[in-house]
Amino acid sequence: MWARARSVAAYVLLDGRAMRSLSVRFFALLTVALALVVAVGCAVPADPEGGGGVQSTYGAELPIGDDGDDDMAQGDVGDDVSDGALVAVDDDPPTGDLPVSTFAGTAKMKTTGNLNLRKGAGTSFAVIAVIPSGTEVTLLNPVASNGFLNIQFNGTSGWSSATYLTAVAASAPSPAPVALDGPPSPDNTLARARKAVGFSYYWGGGAWLATGPTASTKGSCSGSCPSCTHSGKYGADCSGLVAKAWQYGVKALEVNSHPYSTVSFNKPLAGKWSNVSRGSLKKGDALVYNNGSAGHIVIYEKGDGWGSPTVIECRGCSYGCVYNARNFTSNYHGIRRAGF
Repeated sequence: MWARARSVAAYVLLDGRAMRSLSVRFFALLTVALALVVAVGCAVPADPEGGGGVQSTYGAELPIGDDGDDDMAQGDVGDDVSDGALVAVDDDPPTGDLPVSTFAGTAKMKTTGNLNLRKGAGTSFAVIAVIPSGTEVTLLNPVASNGFLNIQFNGTSGWSSATYLTAVAASAPSPAPVALDGPPSPDNTLARARKAVGFSYYWGGGAWLATGPTASTKGSCSGSCPSCTHSGKYGADCSGLVAKAWQYGVKALEVNSHPYSTVSFNKPLAGKWSNVSRGSLKKGDALVYNNGSAGHIVIYEKGDGWGSPTVIECRGCSYGCVYNARNFTSNYHGIRRAGF
């Protein structure tokens, strides 16, 4: 009996040691598992956008795309990502829809600030473009939805906050048209450049029609310049636009001409253009930069040169030739055509 009791005690002792060993192993594995869960839970996820956008002041992510693709001059390689986002007011729209009578009979509206044009009636919809302050747009429907009006800007329809739109008086006189083939002047420069708006970005190009773009004439650009592909006869890159607007090279708008690149525009050229400060820009001037590997140039129309001026530019494959308001980094400096 005593022998049997000792045998049972030994078994219990052995079993207890085994249990303790298993318990130690179990808790060790549990500790490792918990550590892995915490590590995964605390890890910072990778940016799903890859950092490929610039944040605008109204909170929308804007694609960089081919922002500032320049021309075919040696040394102008790659995309310019140094200039800033489009800048515009956005809205705290009034609750509900505005009365039909509010805008009944109105055909034209004018923006009272740089204004977002969105894909739908609300701030949750993507921004299509920024309409510069003081720009006339066409009202497509006098009935507001969620405080937004359906309008058309540069041939593109979208929605903008009614808060920043005002009716244009029917009796308002239209400014006298500027002759596109007249002598070089600030007004002539802007008139010529505006005709390029809506045409495609064309690396090494500088030609567009005085009648404006159509679906069959605006052309198209794809890819990332300088390895981009263009189809169609018309379009321009940034420096092709400025040279043509300033009447350097071939004067006729419809004839392709590209006499200068941003490498040239970045430095004063006697008898052609000279540097001016950004604080003293006048309409028809240009903002330019070139750092040896990339460059861009735009035509200035109005606004604070150090803020978010209104410009005309051929901005890249993703944008084409556009009229917009945005800010620019300190890399840019002003230049003025001789005679202006």
